Amino acid sequence: MHEDTIAAIATPLGEGGMSIIRISGGKAIAMANECFRPVGKSSRNPSDASTHTLHYGYITQNGRDIDEVLLAVLRAPRTFTREDTVEITCHGGLLATQSVLKAVLASGARSAEPGEFTRRAFLNGRIDLTQAEAVSDVIHARTDLALAAANEQLAGKLSQRIHQLRQELMHTLAHVEAHIDFPDEDIAPDTMIQLVAQLQNALVFIDGLLATAEEGQILRKGIRAALIGLPNAGKSSLLNQLLGHDRAIVTSTAGTTRDTIEETANIRGIPVVFIDTAGLRESSNEIEAEGIKRSHESIAKAELILHVVDSSQPLTGENQQPLDVSAGKKCIIVANKSDLPTTSDLPGAIKTCCLDGTGIEELKDAIKSAVWSGEIQADMLPVMVNARHHDALRRAREATEKSLATLQECRTLELTAMDLRIAVNAVGEVVGKTSTEDLLDTIFSQFCIGK
Repeated sequence: MHEDTIAAIATPLGEGGMSIIRISGGKAIAMANECFRPVGKSSRNPSDASTHTLHYGYITQNGRDIDEVLLAVLRAPRTFTREDTVEITCHGGLLATQSVLKAVLASGARSAEPGEFTRRAFLNGRIDLTQAEAVSDVIHARTDLALAAANEQLAGKLSQRIHQLRQELMHTLAHVEAHIDFPDEDIAPDTMIQLVAQLQNALVFIDGLLATAEEGQILRKGIRAALIGLPNAGKSSLLNQLLGHDRAIVTSTAGTTRDTIEETANIRGIPVVFIDTAGLRESSNEIEAEGIKRSHESIAKAELILHVVDSSQPLTGENQQPLDVSAGKKCIIVANKSDLPTTSDLPGAIKTCCLDGTGIEELKDAIKSAVWSGEIQADMLPVMVNARHHDALRRAREATEKSLATLQECRTLELTAMDLRIAVNAVGEVVGKTSTEDLLDTIFSQFCIGK
């Protein structure tokens, strides 16, 4: 499959000014010859064109012009996939774009699988696995910080640190294996001190990378924050304030929200998925009861709870119910309707008024503080590992710790070497130095077609 020439639409489907069809593979330029009719004195057949040049003409099929296009010829190895590549810019719109793609496929190309262009870039050595994942992170970034972190990883900042760690572990492994080859010679005390120090430094290095996992996951995936409370506490009004626009219907009638509403907002650089839930109370109304059931499901999936209380109403046992269902989760108490006379004393609560926005900025600060430890520093962005990296590094740490223990206990060096090989392989998984076809299938299947 990796020797096939592939093609796909590289821009989102739908109406727009233009679309791009990408072709990559050994026969990409020859196939472009089959379906491209150059127009004008300076335009020429793709096979006669110099690399990284743009040509005007028409895509044709069965002798009929399909669309007026610009065709870019990009010759290997200076392309994204390090293969010959052709990119066709045609008019946007479903029919025009699909018609151009069909003409390209009729010329002999195969439809690309999800993520197949990026996979080829990895397999051809242009990028490593962390950079390939960063391509997807760039596409799906929802805040400036998430985009900055993805671009740092795409530039290879994380890769550099992983390669450094792997090289140091391999250097230590080479020393150990050298002594295995000469069993009659004991390791000199100075050398032993040096090997122990190298393994201890590796553990500190790994711990530093592992410490970024939670923040990295937050930037990539965001967090889910459920707004809960009694009916008419002002949850929907608060959601609208946090989003900066009217998303939920707001009325003075209690129980307006019957279903959960989800919307993402940028809160101090962190993508937060807010879930407006139905008011938690006992209800005989079948529709409202279903909404309350969904509220409980949303609370179970949320990482953060915003318990909204109407501060103008006296506290009752009902107000305790939302706290009971959110037990064990990070929770912020929001004393809403602070413009009205207060009858409830809620220590530590954030006071808000959705009529004029009072307390909203303070609430945003509290949300960030609840999910992010410390300040978001620029030097943290290049090394925020994802869940896959975390798993590989965790295994590398366990193996490194075992190898350090066997070395310090003067046990057989074969055990030390065995654990070090496990550590080296686990670290190699992060950048793709050691990978399986199943792992690659899992990673690239999550990409969109055309990327």
